[in-house]
Amino acid sequence: MTRSNIDNIKAIHQLATLTEQQEGITWYPTADQIAISLADRYEISEVQAIGVIAALSPRNKWSRNVHDADALIAAYIAGGAEQATLTKVCTFGANKAKAVRVLELSRAADLDAVLEILSGPKLREFASCIAGLDDVCIDGHAFCIWNGGRTSLADVPAIGVRLRREIKADYQAAADELGLTPSACQAITWCAWRRIHGVG
Repeated sequence: MTRSNIDNIKAIHQLATLTEQQEGITWYPTADQIAISLADRYEISEVQAIGVIAALSPRNKWSRNVHDADALIAAYIAGGAEQATLTKVCTFGANKAKAVRVLELSRAADLDAVLEILSGPKLREFASCIAGLDDVCIDGHAFCIWNGGRTSLADVPAIGVRLRREIKADYQAAADELGLTPSACQAITWCAWRRIHGVG
């Protein structure tokens, strides 16, 4: 745990507007409500909908992420994995394949089964936060906030197990000091960071 990194997180939180604070606090619960809506509409499970959203998230703007999840699920329901595979989404092919695998699970499958398919730590963290678990989603933006400086996502170092654990611990400590959940702390700082740096 590094005091300067905790202070970096808190400094971005301090720059968040009241609107951004509210948006961050409700960000993951709102994402879960979107997953529930998709699940109800297409008669899949909530955790499947969460898994599809998470799988399609890398390098994808949030509004497009939701659109892609809806389109992929609709295609899967209409024509199975083959139809879903033909659906255009704004992320990597391997991630689309993970989303299709999530849809192939039984509706009775639990979150652990979804997380196993997602496999990558960032995807697993994102899904866990949407599902309401006590976790922090560490991506390139979260790293930059923690590190105290902006860099292109391509220049963010590989976040291995040890570094990821350290970043998570610092977000947890900052959240505790701010009276927030770790996921809300991360979401609020991301909302502020997005405005400050014009990123998407």
